[in-house]
Amino acid sequence: MSDSAKDRDILDRRDFMTGSIAAAGAAAIVIGEAATATAQQTSGKEEARAGTIYTGETVQERKVVSRLDVADLEPGKKHQLYFQGVQAPGGQCWYVSVVVAKGARPGKRFTLTSGVHGDEMSSIRTVQAVMEQLDPKQMSGTVMAVLDIARPALESMQRRWPNSGRGIGLIDMNREWPGNENGASATSRHAGLLFNRLLKPNSDLAIDFHTGATGLEIAAFIIGDRSIPDVKTMTDLYPIGQMWDDAAYPGVLHNAFVDAGIPCFTPEVGAARILNGGMIDLFVEGTTNVLKHYGVIGGAIGRTAADAGMKIGNGAAPIIATHGGLVEYLAKLDEEVKAGQKIAVQRNMFGETVAEYVAAQNGTMAAYRTDSMSEPGNILAFIMVREPDTPARRGVHADTEHSYPE
Repeated sequence: MSDSAKDRDILDRRDFMTGSIAAAGAAAIVIGEAATATAQQTSGKEEARAGTIYTGETVQERKVVSRLDVADLEPGKKHQLYFQGVQAPGGQCWYVSVVVAKGARPGKRFTLTSGVHGDEMSSIRTVQAVMEQLDPKQMSGTVMAVLDIARPALESMQRRWPNSGRGIGLIDMNREWPGNENGASATSRHAGLLFNRLLKPNSDLAIDFHTGATGLEIAAFIIGDRSIPDVKTMTDLYPIGQMWDDAAYPGVLHNAFVDAGIPCFTPEVGAARILNGGMIDLFVEGTTNVLKHYGVIGGAIGRTAADAGMKIGNGAAPIIATHGGLVEYLAKLDEEVKAGQKIAVQRNMFGETVAEYVAAQNGTMAAYRTDSMSEPGNILAFIMVREPDTPARRGVHADTEHSYPE
């Protein structure tokens, strides 16, 4: 057998095994579901059942739910719960923190999510700060905060979910939505449980907060599809300097919401692994503006995109390292750059220039690499650009890492 034939045979057998494992898992998990509220999947009867399901457990004096209907919660109060997610390898469940501010009067149901990537601290703090300002007795509608979605990734403050399916692997949970309760990984199943039992049933509008990835310093910006009227309305209420008018990758949470008929977008709150107070304040102000606009809370609208002079692009042009060496940046975040403008210079250990990097298009500096040394193939910077006649939903392949610093 030739090398190419051997490769095809290995791939064919791997695909067969993956499909067989998924099918076997889907069949096995049906057993015993109706007998316990703590099951990872549901039978047909439980799936059709409306209302909140309490598991009977408490964690840190907070009740645990495996399904939530915010209509069941007492109005005029804040409620703290844990949502029971997928099981860890040791058999215990991952619990996700949920805060619900249930207004005294009916109104829109907003969902604020964070922690889909485990290194995104400012996204979590932004949602916390919004919730701290809410007085349910003065509210109409509901604001639900889901704070630490990818718990295993968050525990080690790393971007991806550590998965033990083949020894150890790292899965980007923000390529798994809307998930699959019978999926081929714990990450997919966790996403399916959350989306089907917590997020989708309780949301009229949603905002999924993120930051840049570890190793990138980013400007404050928003990703979303402005052709969706409510997305345009909401994003124009943020005093933020950049917006990328694009739905980004398949499999991201804000697209799963949109595909379910729930307008949603993604604010990007600075760099990973830190709390950026200045950026957090901007996104808290914008989110509060949104809640005011939709009548959830009262008060005057604060600063908006018009005040910030928001620049709107529809793509991110990456600059990729071609050499190894020390990198010095010559352009700052939010700076307007021109095609052909030198963005960075790279030097070897003798101090000799080995590469100079220029902007391929006119645009705005949106992100750059924080590590001063780079090897070939790394992203050095992203430039937000405006590409004419480019639709928002591009169908970018889910495996690409060179399209957005998200």
